[in-house]
Amino acid sequence: MTRRPFFVSSLFNWLRRPNARLLSLIVLVLILPVCLRAALGWSTPLGFLSDLAVGSLLVVALHRRAWWLALPVLVFWALLAIATAELVSAVGRLPTPSDIHYLIDPQFVENSTGGGLAHPALTIALLGALVFWLVTKFVGRGLSRPALPRSVWAVPIVLFAAHWGAQNLWPNDGDAWRLYNLPHQLLASEVADLQIQAEEWLDGDIEEPTPAMAGLTDVDLNGQKLLAAPGQARNVLIIALEGIPGAYIRANREAIGSHYQEDLMPNLSRWAERGMNTPDYVLHTHQTIRGLYAMLCGDYDKLNNGTPKGVEMLTLTERNQACLPAQLREHGFSTHYLQGAGLRFMAKDKIMPHIGFDATHGMEWFSNSNYLEFPWGKDDKAFFEGALDYVGQLKKQKQPWMLTLLTVGTHQPYSAPEDYLQRYETPKQAAVGYLDDALDQFLSGLERQGVLNDTLVVITSDESHGIDGVRLASSWGFNLTLAPEQAQLPRLNAGVYGHIDLSTSILDYFDLPVPTALSGRSLFRDYDSGREIMSFTNGKLRYHNGQGIFSECDLPRRCRYYQSAGFIAERATYKGTYSGHPARQIAARADALDLSLLRTPLNHRYQFGSNNIIPLQAQIRDDWADNLIGAQYLEMPKGSHTRVRLTVRSVDPQQAAYIQLKAKQFEQDVQLGLPTEMIATADQPLELDFSFENPQPRKAFSFHLLGYGNGAVEVSDFSVITELPGQEDILDDVPDDETAQSS
Repeated sequence: MTRRPFFVSSLFNWLRRPNARLLSLIVLVLILPVCLRAALGWSTPLGFLSDLAVGSLLVVALHRRAWWLALPVLVFWALLAIATAELVSAVGRLPTPSDIHYLIDPQFVENSTGGGLAHPALTIALLGALVFWLVTKFVGRGLSRPALPRSVWAVPIVLFAAHWGAQNLWPNDGDAWRLYNLPHQLLASEVADLQIQAEEWLDGDIEEPTPAMAGLTDVDLNGQKLLAAPGQARNVLIIALEGIPGAYIRANREAIGSHYQEDLMPNLSRWAERGMNTPDYVLHTHQTIRGLYAMLCGDYDKLNNGTPKGVEMLTLTERNQACLPAQLREHGFSTHYLQGAGLRFMAKDKIMPHIGFDATHGMEWFSNSNYLEFPWGKDDKAFFEGALDYVGQLKKQKQPWMLTLLTVGTHQPYSAPEDYLQRYETPKQAAVGYLDDALDQFLSGLERQGVLNDTLVVITSDESHGIDGVRLASSWGFNLTLAPEQAQLPRLNAGVYGHIDLSTSILDYFDLPVPTALSGRSLFRDYDSGREIMSFTNGKLRYHNGQGIFSECDLPRRCRYYQSAGFIAERATYKGTYSGHPARQIAARADALDLSLLRTPLNHRYQFGSNNIIPLQAQIRDDWADNLIGAQYLEMPKGSHTRVRLTVRSVDPQQAAYIQLKAKQFEQDVQLGLPTEMIATADQPLELDFSFENPQPRKAFSFHLLGYGNGAVEVSDFSVITELPGQEDILDDVPDDETAQSS
């Protein structure tokens, strides 16, 4: 008889011990999650408490269960853990119940760049621990399994209660993934929803009064002017820096007493010493097109991930005339827009001319070479060198001008030269440092050319890419104003302002009439009262009532409220929680703001095609940067029907174009049932007419039309219509440039 080696025999005997299976389960669901949380940098007391609560519940529930019953539960739990890490890495949020079906899609656990798992070690660790547990179950089959003491069943209850109590007594403003294990977060959300539904059921069919909206929608020019006369500047230059939060400016950090001390933009902070800063400056949403819309059109963009209002604006021919570029053009300015990326993404090639820009340019305008490869377009140094040439051309004309610049270098995936990557801890920090140096050279160039002597310069950001551990960083923007009469302006502008104020402020600076369609206050006035203001970032709806109360609501309709003089603050005094009528009123305000342009997303034809000739890449590198059309972040209501029409023609008779059409919702692939690849030629254009149902609401839904080959294409038609069943073809006879209102 063959004897086992001593080590194998000892291991086998250990695995057959009564407590081996219990220990393997504890390692899998208790010890490993805590270690992984620490390794991912999500270490918070509440996060560890949540991991222990969920893990202890799994231990007591599965300890004596058969392997075939426990295994599916543990596999699903492990998939949730992997999904959490991957989605947080990709788009900075926890999965939601609507994401669960993506767990059967391998792309769900891929990095947003398509480069495989962002955290492969986590998957390997979970798989190894799961296999170890299965081995102990197999080796110990047939052996008795001692029951746990009854007192152990109280452990998960105590841990969940402790987490709940800590959240209510000492609420934490951190990201959800730092505070919760995903199953716990989903459970807490469902319990809160049931509580709210019960409260609403007890309230009965009470008709909510329409909340007062004037403080959010009206123009307020009642403040005391900071300048005794109209501004001396001749021109306007707006510089929007991709994703930069207000905490990167030293003056802003000092003004609110922020604990954040990383000085990633020392050059911009030095320029801020020469201008007027607004420390309490609110960014209302995420995404570039939404930030640009708010600052250039004086209106809140959607506070619910619905179709961007810039896209909705394409169906209107009056409201667009109130936007800042159109207003300045009406008063004699030539208006220009220049960005470092292609214009088609998010339909900026259509939106910018529609709101009043005489000239709209993207990547195609630049003739100077990049200093480094970047998938979105121009690196920041190359961009600002080109922008300085553009300003030089504007200086030669007699007409006053307005120029809006948008950088892209601090957008994911962050890119910077090697020497910057060596100096900073992360590529994100390196990209910010590279932007800071490039912007400093640009502003110094403007000063040498004398542009700062006759130009109102506003430096801001389109959105905030956030900062770990900094309260409200996702909503914290900045506004640095450099004006010829700088001595008359304060270094720190007191009060709460935001992107919705920018258009009103610039018109007020020149003492030009402000259209009633705009909203907001003027940065060039001093107000003796607070103001209402809102934002929606990181899945939280935030509202300051202008009277010292700041509310933060997780949809649907559950809110915490704080005593806070302003919106952006290092800390605020927690006062309690509420739901019911007060929370519904905040939601009603957001809903009313969302409908400022169109009352419904139904029965509007959005035409993203044009007669522009689009050169093709030799290969598709990135689903986002290489997109040929601007149909991104659309909304389709529940129960609706969406129809898409597409015509793509190869321009070169000798070259075929290879076309792909993808769709994504919240950055994840959605299958449309189309061929993987299609061909378009000059003689036989690609023509598609297809539709799909929307059994559940769709938001942040994006089409990605991709192509490669040696020639160029014309996308003459890419129209999207969302209708209710029975209303199909209601817009078939309506020209693309007309608006069809809902029936």
